[in-house]
Amino acid sequence: MAAQLLFHITLLLWSMSSTEVLVASEASEALPIAKPNCPSHCGDIEIPYPFGIGAGCYINDDWFRVFCDNSTGSPRPYLNGTNLEVLNISVVEGTLRVRNPITFSNCSGKPNRQAVNLEGSPFTFFSQKNMFTAVGCGVMATITSNSNGVTISAGCRSECYASVDSTNSSTSPNTCNGVDCCQTVIPSSLCAFNTSFQQANDNLTKSSCSYAFLVDRDWFESFAKSSTNISATGDMDQVPIVLRWNLYHSTTDVFGTFIAENVTRDYYDVLDGYCESYSDSSSLYGSSRLECFCRWGSEGNPYLLQGCRDINECEDPVNRASCSPGVCVNSLPGDSGWGCHYPETMISKSRVKAIFIGIGSGLGFLVLLFCAWWLIKLWKKRKNIRLKKEFFKQNGGLLLEQQLSSGEVNVEKIKLFNVKELEKATDRFNVDRILGQGGQGTVYKGMLADGRIVAVKKSKIVDGGEVGQFINEIVILSQINHRNVVKLLGCCLETEVPLLVYEFIPKGTIYQYLHEQNEEFPLTWEMRLRISAEVAGALSYLHSAAGFPIYHRDIKTTNILLDDKYRAKVADFGTSRSVSIDQTHLTTFVHGTFGYLDPEYFQSSQFTDKSDVYSFGVVLVELLTGEKPVSLTRSQEARGLVSYFNLSVEENNLFDIIDARVKVDGVTEDILVVANLAKRCLDMNGKRRPTMKEVAMELEVIHKSVISSNTQQNHEEVEYVRNEVTCPWDVATTVTGSALDGGTASSIESLPLMSS
Repeated sequence: MAAQLLFHITLLLWSMSSTEVLVASEASEALPIAKPNCPSHCGDIEIPYPFGIGAGCYINDDWFRVFCDNSTGSPRPYLNGTNLEVLNISVVEGTLRVRNPITFSNCSGKPNRQAVNLEGSPFTFFSQKNMFTAVGCGVMATITSNSNGVTISAGCRSECYASVDSTNSSTSPNTCNGVDCCQTVIPSSLCAFNTSFQQANDNLTKSSCSYAFLVDRDWFESFAKSSTNISATGDMDQVPIVLRWNLYHSTTDVFGTFIAENVTRDYYDVLDGYCESYSDSSSLYGSSRLECFCRWGSEGNPYLLQGCRDINECEDPVNRASCSPGVCVNSLPGDSGWGCHYPETMISKSRVKAIFIGIGSGLGFLVLLFCAWWLIKLWKKRKNIRLKKEFFKQNGGLLLEQQLSSGEVNVEKIKLFNVKELEKATDRFNVDRILGQGGQGTVYKGMLADGRIVAVKKSKIVDGGEVGQFINEIVILSQINHRNVVKLLGCCLETEVPLLVYEFIPKGTIYQYLHEQNEEFPLTWEMRLRISAEVAGALSYLHSAAGFPIYHRDIKTTNILLDDKYRAKVADFGTSRSVSIDQTHLTTFVHGTFGYLDPEYFQSSQFTDKSDVYSFGVVLVELLTGEKPVSLTRSQEARGLVSYFNLSVEENNLFDIIDARVKVDGVTEDILVVANLAKRCLDMNGKRRPTMKEVAMELEVIHKSVISSNTQQNHEEVEYVRNEVTCPWDVATTVTGSALDGGTASSIESLPLMSS
């Protein structure tokens, strides 16, 4: 039997084609990295084509030329035109790892160098691999890029270690969490930027040393784990960053021949890779992008002709064993990779044996399957009980129990839902049920067993800070009983992420009606007045009529919903805070939405009830103008809606920016009174702003007057009590060009103010 098997195997090996023998021969050779007769290494660093050292060794573009410096005795590669030291080149990922200078500010003996300018090159700073990092006490660092007439900016702000609780474990010196060190993401397709600094704390001297840099996030995380203090980066002059490189098909004079040779050649003849050209709207150098790959079942450098070689899968003992008693046969790249060959006589004899083995194995398998099913069922039952306890603790159950025992949560208003009930209500959290997504979680539409339509909020993250916000929202909403505040029906703590259940508000957000195409229900002047009066009334209740004063801290049009009767409902209390009656402010990390944030809060980190007033003022201007809080379509000095509004007032052009629907429906005098109220809410000095109670009263008077005017058939003028106004704009407001009013351009409408 053994001799017969050996005979069949020998015949099979002889029957293999000459092409397959050639493949095996080539696979045994070392894979090429560089072009023939060209250096493939500089020291320990591989220099793969299309990069190269020396003439004729790189693709026809000088940006891909690499210089190997031997002057120090240890060869180091440098990228042509940038003077950047190369640390690694990947043809698979299309990335280039180099050293980039750190930018210092007020640091003795340290030069103030900026990052390299890559404009006009095929390189960009890879947004998915890099993080912008700033180190210093109370410093605000910003990167700004101007390309093709578009200004892009991002930045972060750090607090001083001495100004926070030093016993807090989250303020470790080897973590970058917003204390003496902050981080933020960078915009995509960034090829050049400048770094600037400003002190975020007026009590600090301007001579404080700070520095910022773009850095490879993987390297930085590894450095932070191995270092006792992140400030050790200040002893360096450069840190690693990751660049992305691309070959652009539009540059036909450079790549035309290369593409023709790689794409049009017959695949089976050359055993080569393939290249794809596709549209890339983010590209600054052409309408399409070129990338090359090795075919499935091969490896190597696809940018070289015949640079991809077949992988012999049959060298893997597992693959060979799976074919036993047959023979493993390797395939060409692009095919199935490998397969098994069985001689005919071997197959016929094996069938009878396989039938008996199959029957016995099947019966044994059924017995084992039943036992395994019973054991798994028992194990799952115990695991679910254990997981529910762990999830309850993880999702803040102990904290909620503490709040319940202290009487801070109204138990009668809060129902504890089970996970099966909410999974059934939301069709297992089907993506088609998503109503919206935000920084704290995703909201799904659901229907309970009793037929009630609800909104289920599923938290994204379950770390300590997010759980605190989750429990905080339960505590806040359990104390609120107001017709213009969204109602909390209950929660679920036995899932991996916490769940909140609210009443369903069917008509969407004010933002959708103001800034998106919506012909179903246009907002009339009377509607806008009523909505603003209802929101102001809700905020007035939170500030002065609730059991404890409550600051919302994130008032914006996306957090104002409309019910089936188009009544306003204030939502999203995840960042809200309650304070004692004699407490005047909260000192916190700056949190809010760009365009709505109180400038006074941004500078001092002290949130007061007047900070909510400022955010409401922005909402009031949105209702008057129909404009977004931040828009790149407006001029540089009017990017922010507050700046745009104040500038129009100063130039006596208010009615040029008033929404067309408001001008048609509204009376000039009423519009001026509301605009004047908005201007008072947006006063740069919080002490001069009115309280929400005063704002609510004034809006209610104006709204009732408009309703009365609309019901009179003879259109008689109705006199009502208003503040005596000698001039429509008798309240002075200081207009600044700060980033809070849109003075700093941005590629997006809402940017994180800090990264923690």
